[in-house]
Amino acid sequence: MKPNKTLLASIKIEKNGDGYLATLPGIQGAFAEGDTIEEALFNCADIVKLIFQYRKERGEDLGFNLFSFNKSNSLTVAFPIGIQ
Repeated sequence: MKPNKTLLASIKIEKNGDGYLATLPGIQGAFAEGDTIEEALFNCADIVKLIFQYRKERGEDLGFNLFSFNKSNSLTVAFPIGIQ
């Protein structure tokens, strides 16, 4: 089975008017807004995927730290979950 490539990214979240702004410092154009923190995160993740694909197609330096998941490693992440 081919390993999945995973991007390890620190995403900065800030209050922005009525919503939130998610940015990936160091990656030009990697930002997105959302009404909630979760929406801003998911929107930013989509933008990062597009930037990654664009750079890959053009043969440019990806500028991302990637690692492959396999049976012997794991990843722990902190992820905000909105509750009411």
